[in-house]
This record gives sequence, structure tokens and C-alpha cells, in this order.
Amino acid sequence: MKVLMIFDQIQAGMGGKERSDLPPGGKKGSIGSAPMIEPHLKNVDGEIVACLYCGNDYFKENEEVVTKKMTAMVKKINPDVVICGPAYNYKGYAYMCAVIGKNLKDKTDIPVVAAMSKENEDIISEYKDALHIVKMPKKGGIGLSESLNNICVLARKMFDKKDIEELAKKICY
Repeated sequence: MKVLMIFDQIQAGMGGKERSDLPPGGKKGSIGSAPMIEPHLKNVDGEIVACLYCGNDYFKENEEVVTKKMTAMVKKINPDVVICGPAYNYKGYAYMCAVIGKNLKDKTDIPVVAAMSKENEDIISEYKDALHIVKMPKKGGIGLSESLNNICVLARKMFDKKDIEELAKKICY
């Protein structure tokens, strides 16, 4: 299963809050925080083929253009699954994950999984019916390993076109 990750500038390893104006880009393979999910992907026969990224502020100021550009990049790379996140409790990143994830779901046949913590409740309530958003802890919270595993198991089941209703009830908002 070929996986594409969507990151903000921090998770991509491109800098901190001072780089929130980073325009969208992408790299083949694994970058930034991607290695932490790789063991869980391996368990479901998945591998990261590419990572796309964008700074939170750049996204907020250019939402429509960035969303179209990222959607086009995803279509070109054509992964089996897209994982938007994990966004933890980072509101700007969670919003970007939700917007891009919903657009990918609406404009492609590629399964999309997003992940963020309950601190993003306004974003979750707005997008949970349009997108599978896996529950996860805030940064530094307890249960990260389990959440990463849940993201990968859900992604695999979606890729395999298996029934995910019961699993989604347990692990998603």
C-alpha cells in the first residue's frame, strides 16, 4: 500500500512557527516526523512514497490555490491512501488537514484518513461527517502509538475496500 502524507512545516521538518509562510512542496519518500508512523505502516504492508507540505499561515492565506495544487500533486503521485496528519492539537495544521482531506475525498477515489486531537473540536465538528478523523492525543499526550496504529489499520481497511463502520465508530470522532 503506497501512502502519501500531508504535513505542515513543523511535521515536515522544514522549520517551526517562524516558517509558517512556507509555500506548498513535496518530496519523495519519508521526511520530518514520518519515520514515527513507518513501523505501524509496515505492520499493514504500507510504505510512504511521498510527503506533501505547506506552512500553516501560507495555507490560511492561499487556501483555495493550495488545496487545488495539493489535490493535483496527489493525483499525479497517485498513492493508494492519503494520511492528513497527525495534526495533534495544532489548530492551523488540523484545519489544513480537514480542508485538503475533504477536497481529496470529494475530487478523487483515493481513501483519505485525517488525525487530530480533541482540542480541535470546532474543526472536528465541522468535518467529522465528511472525513474519517482518527482520535489522537495532543502533542506529548498519552496514547500516540495506539493512535498511529489506528490510523494505519483504518487506512489499510479503506484501501482493501473492507467494511470500516465498526472500526470507525471506535477510533474516529
